[in-house]
Formats: sequence, C-alpha cells, structure tokens
Amino acid sequence: MATVVNRKKKPAKRKFVTHTGSHWKEYKTENTLLYHYKCTEMSNILQELLRASEKAACIARACRQEETLFQLLIEEKKEGEKNKKFLTDFKTLADVLVQEVIKHDIGRKFPGLEKNIAGEESNEFTNELGEKIIVRVCATEKETAKLLQRVLDNNEAASKALARAVHEDVQLSDPALDAVHINIPHDNIAMWVDPIDSTYQYIKGSSDITPNNGIFIKGLQCVTVLIGAYLIDTGLPIMGVINQPFATRDPKTLRWKGEHYWGLSYMDTNICSLQISSKVNNLDNPSSGPPPCIENRNNLYSAVTSSAEAKNILGTLSSLCEENLYFAAGAGYKCLCVVQGLVDFYVFSEDTTFKWDCCAPHAILRSLGGGILDLSKCLKNARHKSEFSEKPHLLYNMEVEGSTGADRWSNKGGLIAYRSEKHLESFMDLFIKNLALQNEQH
Repeated sequence: MATVVNRKKKPAKRKFVTHTGSHWKEYKTENTLLYHYKCTEMSNILQELLRASEKAACIARACRQEETLFQLLIEEKKEGEKNKKFLTDFKTLADVLVQEVIKHDIGRKFPGLEKNIAGEESNEFTNELGEKIIVRVCATEKETAKLLQRVLDNNEAASKALARAVHEDVQLSDPALDAVHINIPHDNIAMWVDPIDSTYQYIKGSSDITPNNGIFIKGLQCVTVLIGAYLIDTGLPIMGVINQPFATRDPKTLRWKGEHYWGLSYMDTNICSLQISSKVNNLDNPSSGPPPCIENRNNLYSAVTSSAEAKNILGTLSSLCEENLYFAAGAGYKCLCVVQGLVDFYVFSEDTTFKWDCCAPHAILRSLGGGILDLSKCLKNARHKSEFSEKPHLLYNMEVEGSTGADRWSNKGGLIAYRSEKHLESFMDLFIKNLALQNEQH
C-alpha cells in the first residue's frame, strides 16, 4: 500500500515526460512527491537486463551463422527512420526481434515496465510479397514461428530456428548484484534499447580485422546490444548493460563468444562489473574509480572518434592525442572503448548519435565516476567562463524540439564521453584553445 503524506498546502504541479513504446505523453502530479505503488530492487531489474541482453546476443549470433537466412533478414528503413550518416541504412529482422524480445522478457518479469521501453526500431516488417507484418513475441514458440514464417516467405526451417532462439531460456547473472539492496519505483523508470548497434558492421560481417592497441576500426567486434535505464523525472541514466556478441572468435570452431559489461549509478551507490573484475584480479584500489588505462601513452591524451568527424575537430584531436587518436565504427562500441579504458575520451560533434546509443554506456560511465556530456554546451560554457562543476550531461527524457522521425531523439549538440573528471577538465581546457587555433587556420 502506498504511504500517504498529509500536506497543509498544495505544492505547485510538476510535469514529467514518459513514453509508452514509441508513443510519448506528458503527465502531471498534484504533489511534488510522487506516490509509488510498486517498488523493485534495482539489482533484480539489472539482472533481468543482463539476461535479456544475452538472449539478444544469442539471436544476433544465430542470425549470422546461416548466410542464406541472413540475406532474407535485410530490410531497408523507412525515410523517416534513416540515419543521415549513411546513404543506405538497414534494419534487420534480427534488430526487430531482439528489441521485441527485450520488451517481452522484461515485461514478463516486471509487468508494466515494458510500456516504458523504446528503441531505434519499429516492429513493422515488410516481406517480399509486400505484406506488412507487426513482429512480436507470441505466447508460444509455435505461434512465434508461424508469425515469422509470414515474414520469411514461408521459410519454415528458418522461422522455427528463430522462434526457438526467441523462446530459449537464457541464463546470465552476476552474484555481485545480490549485495545491492536499493528499491526504485517502477513508474519513474524508462529505458532506451539499441537491439543491434552498428547494423552496417553486423550485415557486412567482417571477422578478420586486426585491432590497433585493442581497438577495432570496423568488423563484428564493433557490434553491441545496448540496454539503458533512466529516471523519467530527471532524465539521468541509472543502469546500463553493453553486450558485445562478437567479442572473440574460436579459431578452431569459428564460433563467436560474447562479453558483457554493466553499471549502476543511483543516489549514493555506484557499482560496475569492471570494478568487480578488477578486485578479482587484485588490482590496486579499484573501488576508487575506473580500472587503469592499458598504457602510459607518453603522457598524451587518447581519444576515439568517427571518420565522419568535422575537419576542425579532427585537427584539434590530432594535436592533443597525436598517435593516440583512434577511429572505430558504432557509437556503442566507441563508448565501450572508454568504459574499458582503451581511450580517455570519445568525442563526436555531429548529431548522428541518438538516445538509444548512449543511455546504457552513460550509466556505466557514471558508475565509474565519468559520464557523457553535451559537447556544444561544454564549449559554450567554457566560452562564457561558466563553472565546469555544472556538467551538461546528456538527458534521456526530452526530444529535440522541432525535429521529426529519429532526429527527435538525436544528441543534437554532439557528445564527449569520459572516465575521469580530473582528465576531462584539463582536456577540455586544451581542446578549446586548440579548436580556436584550428578555426583561425580555416
């Protein structure tokens, strides 16, 4: 039963933003204090996100193993859903299936929470006959197979294989989460999901790329499953899971093995899977911050960015990082490089990343003492000599005013992802000075 608080005077109304699937709405409360009827331990929710991400990874791997099946799964995105960064952008049935599986499984464990899960993909698919089908997880494996058979032009064998993966009971948990006992109300949680980030690399399927200091410029290693949770009232991320389905490949069996990373940052609690693994390996003082970077890098900063970055930004990063500037595919993977400590920063000034790309890694970085900030606001604050203590973190509860389609959820001002606040402040000071010089030269 909810606790009722008596007040003599009615406080002013507050407005919050929430969403049901891809349909967003506003609601008001009479009091500044929200009365919550359902609370759940955050560790239970995060355990379910881990399990859902692993099932998603299993589906992604299953779809790549059969080439004839994979060719059937490619579906061009509608005009309003296209990412401007690519001339041709694709969604796959694997994308849609993974997203629907995540919503279905989380909703089954926490009824009602699935209504507050949104993602990149619409669940409408068109088969070769031009038939429009709403893809969903049915009550039974047989029913799901029958639905998928319509999508796959009566390919019964492929439909049954996919349905089997969808309904498989995948187990993945982390005992470290059992020690976390924090209750959180259901009605203040929403989620962003990117079922298969770096779809282009997933479709292309390169598996023989050699990494540069642990960083892959392209290939299946750049593919990630991203599930992030945030608070509806503040927009700040609180839980995140990054699953890397194609992390390593067995040279004998040619089978892929995945890796997963998680983080929780809520109130005074910050815990991350990397900190736990650091303790297991007896590294020095891992609880004080993120795991140490892989190498000294000659006292230079290190960063990862996109090859599509603007020339003045690239010039600035090159001057600050020299040989420690890297390029990689996939926003989720570039964020993961920061999480892993392979680089200090991920910098990108364009507006072609989205809420679903950043919510999960943002939560993990916050749990490590870092974050993801709006780059344009950082530069603006610096020009106006504003205090850097007020960091403009990306928020996940507001759409971009005046935008349509996927652009409503873009990170309009670009971003900078970081692990260390100390390094961030010194880096930004040099970045702004060098950027001014770059702009003068052009």
